[in-house]
Amino acid sequence: MTLNEQYLVDVIGFNPVERSMLASIFALAARRDPGFVQYDPAITASGSADIYLVDADSPEALNEFKTLSKRSNLPAVMVGAGDSGGFPLLPRPLQWARLLQALEETVAATAGAGQRDDDEGTLPLGTKSLSATAAGRSHPGSASTPPLDDAAAKKRALGDTVLVVDDNASVRMFMKAKLAPFNFEVDFAETGEEAVGLTGSREYTCVFLDVVLPGIDGYQVCKMIKGNKQAMKKTAVVMLTSRSSPFDKLRGSLAGCDEYLTKPLDEDRLLEVIAQFLPSSRRKRDKSGSKQQ
Repeated sequence: MTLNEQYLVDVIGFNPVERSMLASIFALAARRDPGFVQYDPAITASGSADIYLVDADSPEALNEFKTLSKRSNLPAVMVGAGDSGGFPLLPRPLQWARLLQALEETVAATAGAGQRDDDEGTLPLGTKSLSATAAGRSHPGSASTPPLDDAAAKKRALGDTVLVVDDNASVRMFMKAKLAPFNFEVDFAETGEEAVGLTGSREYTCVFLDVVLPGIDGYQVCKMIKGNKQAMKKTAVVMLTSRSSPFDKLRGSLAGCDEYLTKPLDEDRLLEVIAQFLPSSRRKRDKSGSKQQ
């Protein structure tokens, strides 16, 4: 499997809450190598989905998938406790890491089988499009794909830089590991003063900010970041702290933070928050808000 491949995933079934979560997952998954983009026939110029994500607990969703797969051997991942039909089956509730791993394994297995059958001249229907056309595909409206050997260029093209402010080395390493697969440029700071200096000279999509820091604390740093009118709209501040009392959360809100996460960090919740503050997600919320007014 080559770098920078993107695959279209058709989501069949699921309740509104799960669909909202899946939208967040795919907002981040599109940035991975390989990437996964939710299939939307309204914005996809041509072609069809490369892989299907199906609600196995919904008879309607299963019937819809069976109808689609009558003529082709379509790759799929099932979710729930229903009939998997021989496909990988993930339990509820959905977890980011498990879902992305299942999608990657399914794509790899299907592409591998397609290559073997192609060598023998018996390529099954449905697999050639996945292995042959998905490589290098860009999500509609996304930046053009940079050279494969220039990881930094890809990060710049995606245009999102994240700042992690924490004096604990373990927390910084944890955040580095969780952000790495999504091709963000990540800066680190250990003190409040260092964070203020960085946010004054660079534009960040999101700042993950510890409350207890050497020197000025996270609340003061947050106020300074949000005091910049330009940064206020473009930069989300997420407080990271072991302090979870209502009073501490109120202090964070008064300082202007956009979200408040308590340690130890829950990975699914962390990724959900990251997706929430991507520029694309913000634009969707802004459009929704303007329509309601």
